[in-house]
Formats: sequence, C-alpha cells, structure tokens
Amino acid sequence: MTNIRGILLAAALAVTTVMSGGSIATAYAAAAEDLNKDAAQALQMLTKKDTIADAVARQAKAVLVFPNIVKAGLIFGGSYGEGVLMEGSKVTNYYNSVTASWGLQAGAQSYGYALFLMTNKAVDYIRETHGWEIGVGPTVVIVNEGVAKNLSTTTLKDDAYAFIFDQQGLMAGVSIEGTKISRIVR
Repeated sequence: MTNIRGILLAAALAVTTVMSGGSIATAYAAAAEDLNKDAAQALQMLTKKDTIADAVARQAKAVLVFPNIVKAGLIFGGSYGEGVLMEGSKVTNYYNSVTASWGLQAGAQSYGYALFLMTNKAVDYIRETHGWEIGVGPTVVIVNEGVAKNLSTTTLKDDAYAFIFDQQGLMAGVSIEGTKISRIVR
C-alpha cells in the first residue's frame, strides 16, 4: 500500500509540474549538447531495433526525436519532454512535447518517440508554425505492430510517421494524439 501511495504522489507531482506550464521541468531542462546526444542515441537504437523505422528514416526529409517523455496522471494527467529536429545528421532546432489529459488514469511512465517527416510540407509546417498539435495539420500515422505489418518503403504516402519506443512505467498505453509540439530556444 505504501508503494502505491508513493507512485500516486509522484504521479500527482509530475502532473502538477506539467500542468503548471513546465516551470519545474524547465529547471531540469537538458543542456543542448546532452539533448543532441540523447536524441542521436535514441534514433540510432530505434533504427537498429526496428527495420521498418530504419527504412522510414532513410526516406524522411527530417525527424523530430523526443528521447524522453515523462507522463503521469491521477484523473488529470500530462506529459512533457524535449527533443530535436534533425535534418540528416544535423540538429536544426529544439522542441518540446506537451500533452494534457483527463479521465480514468493513474500512474506514471516514460517513453520516447520519433516523428519522421516525409514531405517538405510537413517540414515546412513544423518550421513555420508556433506549435503543432498532433491531429491537426499534416497527417501523422502512429506506427504500431499492426501498421508496421502493412508498411513498406513503397507504401509511404503520409506526411509523417511516429514510432514510440522505450516505454517504462505503470500506465497502460501511449498516445501522442493531442500532443502540442512547440519550438524552444537552446
């Protein structure tokens, strides 16, 4: 019982942090060099482990990599993480990923995701907007096992493909629908 209280307390603290605009998260924000390194490592591990992700990466115009997103919830929830926009092997900008939710939820988890931008339209959209809410704007396909079975380099027709990786924690499921991605200064 004490362990559950500790988890719920940690979840409530994380939700409060995310819901307060990330002011505490900003205090712990990764240095640019660390974020660059973490994103490059995460992308490398994803493409080594997943042949579909590797094939998609080879055709992508750019990729947004969020190596560590922290999600917590106790009825109200949220997630926060920082990432980089990579064009080739060069980091061109920094972004954060913020999600707020409510409903039947309790727990905390961490995960990462890579958003492969396949068209110039998608790359231009992320560069030119003040924030991109996933589900609005360019079409994003979340690649899970079912989608991956039918995906090949010849069937890549959408603007962006998202791969979620390294899920750890005590919450069921991950969704990036409704996530807001905004440029940050590093």
